[in-house]
Amino acid sequence: MSDLGKDIKKLGFGLMRLPKKDGTIDIEQTKEMVDLFLEAGFTYFDTAWAYAGSEDAIRQALVERYPRESFQLATKNAAWINCKTKEEAYEQFDVSLKQTGAGYFDFYLLHNLGEGRSHYFDDFDMWNWVQEKKKEGLIKHVGFSFHSTPEELEKILDAHPEMEFVQLQINYADWDNPAVQSRRCYEIARKYGKPVIIMEPVKGGMLATPPESVEKILKDSEPEASAASWAVRFAANLEGVITVLSGMSNVEQMKDNISYMKEFTGLSENQQRTLEKAREELTKISLIPCTTCNYCAKVCPMNIGISGSFTAINYLTLYNDMDMAKHQENWLVGGHGLKRANECIQCGKCEEACPQQIKIREHLSEISETLLK
Repeated sequence: MSDLGKDIKKLGFGLMRLPKKDGTIDIEQTKEMVDLFLEAGFTYFDTAWAYAGSEDAIRQALVERYPRESFQLATKNAAWINCKTKEEAYEQFDVSLKQTGAGYFDFYLLHNLGEGRSHYFDDFDMWNWVQEKKKEGLIKHVGFSFHSTPEELEKILDAHPEMEFVQLQINYADWDNPAVQSRRCYEIARKYGKPVIIMEPVKGGMLATPPESVEKILKDSEPEASAASWAVRFAANLEGVITVLSGMSNVEQMKDNISYMKEFTGLSENQQRTLEKAREELTKISLIPCTTCNYCAKVCPMNIGISGSFTAINYLTLYNDMDMAKHQENWLVGGHGLKRANECIQCGKCEEACPQQIKIREHLSEISETLLK
């Protein structure tokens, strides 16, 4: 097994959901979060070309303020987003270098492999291209992020043993979820000796505010611990993990994560039993497994507020509060200038891009009937 990342602490700063102010990333609050993170001894930052404004924000909040050797910076190449030629795909790397000002990337990922997205990386010869960038010293470590089946993951690892690590969606809710198959994907990565970076440990924030019956199980065990802390610790407890990415959106979340991860040494047997009970309780509740990654939004020709619509209908499922659900839909969709679910033209592009294999068109139709009558 590789010892890649053995000196990296188990909490990584995911930069997908940075704080906003007046509709743009709040650089000053991001700086404060970066300072707290580094002061606590954590060093891994994760961004992507596809995270609007994130690379530029981390240049201002981190790269221009700290010595380059004092942190690790990861970014990603999403060749499947509007790239018709290999030159367009390769250009993402140059844009990332310019936007971050980092000089090089410690970790560079081919972004969101799986299903209809994987062939772009083959078509554009990205596997060889990224190795050339490594030889040039512009990348230290090469891997990929992945959202699909264990069988497809094994096929990719078989074909590309040169990949040094894999980034996987792992959380206690998805561990045995037949749609996500977190456990099986993790086991395949370990079988091939690949260390794992974990994304979505809190499932896009859903495990930070779980259903009341789940939260009660967690609070009964540790009254002072946040629900999010249980989710992050579950992921960090797995063997062969480089770091667990938490997409923190404010200073309070940063402080909470630091409080329980700074000295984290593993979960006790009692804590593991608590999480097993929480997982069993979650399986009784049927939610749309959207993580608000918004890859669907990038390809939707109608500019429909898909993730906001899903958040709203999940509120209805969790709390049985129609007024709150409609308020959420009105704010997250209409309030942000996006089109409503009932304007979907059923083209299916969103489903091709969705890492969670959600039947988006079906759910949008349901939302039209339920929330938009």
